[in-house]
Amino acid sequence: MAVVRWSEDLRVGNRAIDDDHQALFEMLDRLHDAMRVGQGSSAVGPVLQELVRYTEMHFRREEHYMRQIGYAGYAAHKAEHDRLIREVRELQARCTSGAVTMSLKVHTFLTDWLRNHIMAMDKQLASEIVAVSGGVERARP
Repeated sequence: MAVVRWSEDLRVGNRAIDDDHQALFEMLDRLHDAMRVGQGSSAVGPVLQELVRYTEMHFRREEHYMRQIGYAGYAAHKAEHDRLIREVRELQARCTSGAVTMSLKVHTFLTDWLRNHIMAMDKQLASEIVAVSGGVERARP
């Protein structure tokens, strides 16, 4: 069983962003499952790599929306994205080199960061997207 699952309270109201968030939670579930059964770096590494790639793509999508609407909170939001990517890449390098192993603590950090980021920053962004676009969802970037 996964530590955390997607739930309706995480929905921000933008289909593209919500779909991305659901996919990220599914990847975190797979990462947790791989760690739980002790599959080691042979399974954890590829899932972590997929999570990093998808997260970067998702952040580019959100940043595109922010630039598109002239979002006032762009700098702070992007700084949070950049900080997480930096931390996860460092973690990934440490896992690859064998300096650290994936643990429940690492999984909890990623899950908590995603949940908190959605609730604090992405909901605000999605609300602004709706306000600026008049409620019409724009095409995916």
